[in-house]
Amino acid sequence: MTTTTLDEEVERSPEEAAFDAIIDADSRVEPRDWMPDAYRKTLIRQISQHGHSEIIGMQPEGNWITRAPSLKRKAILMAKVQDEAGHGLYLYSAAQTLGITRDEMTQQLIDGRAKYSSIFNYPTPTWADMGAIGWLVDGAAICNQVPLCRASYGPYARAMIRICKEESFHQRQGFEILLTLMQGTAAQREMAQDAVNRWYWPSLMMFGPPDDQSPNSAQSMAWKIKRFSNDELRQRFIGMLVPQAEILGVTLPDPNLRWNEDTGRWDTSEIDWDEFREVLSGRGPCNAERLQRRRDAHEDGAWVREAAAEYARKQSENAQKAVA
Repeated sequence: MTTTTLDEEVERSPEEAAFDAIIDADSRVEPRDWMPDAYRKTLIRQISQHGHSEIIGMQPEGNWITRAPSLKRKAILMAKVQDEAGHGLYLYSAAQTLGITRDEMTQQLIDGRAKYSSIFNYPTPTWADMGAIGWLVDGAAICNQVPLCRASYGPYARAMIRICKEESFHQRQGFEILLTLMQGTAAQREMAQDAVNRWYWPSLMMFGPPDDQSPNSAQSMAWKIKRFSNDELRQRFIGMLVPQAEILGVTLPDPNLRWNEDTGRWDTSEIDWDEFREVLSGRGPCNAERLQRRRDAHEDGAWVREAAAEYARKQSENAQKAVA
């Protein structure tokens, strides 16, 4: 029974039965459909956090727009950052269909009450970081987000279709940056390998904690919001990286990484989950900087929001006068 917790059995109302039928049929729940409060809250949390991640994620790369090594690279990076802004807007719009306003979501973020992906709290000291972010971070995003195109909530699933197409381009762009560096000088190859070393483990953390420590995964999978567990997605991602790393000529920084024929899985070193929890709790290398910049941008844009609201008010007033 999808409207209950996983270990409960209760009498279902007609609305609950209709909701369960949609989930069981692998169909889509739409904004006007009845849904359990817990389902709605789970979606608001997940979609808003996803939107926050796209908006905060503009910062590490926006830092390099003026310093990219060529006009072509600047234009491509600017387009990518613009894509991420659009992703945030798609996701905020999807979350708004669940009854939360964009103002509420923004306030939760700038107050530090809402989470976003821990990956964006790491610094980007070299140009190679733009390649590593594209290849590793956007690659992890693709593994995680393609199944969301089949999420049980319609507006979320539809938003993810375009987002995933654009993320796929971003991943290829990052791969190409690293490939160019690895075909360059010894210093460029060293810079590329250093970036991969720094971003590899945080990119594995993007899928969330191990399945036995993930409090929300089981219920999200029962509701078909998620389709695969954190560890399943992490294994898929590693399997994607291994042949690509060989083509690039970089070394994945895990001495214990190998395919286990007996288990049919990749053996890896233990991920530093203490680091993950520290960064997620706001104590990462760039947490304070990222949030402060978001607050500053919000405050600096206040006059634009006020002007837009006043323009909309006058337009409505003029329309009413014309009707009268």
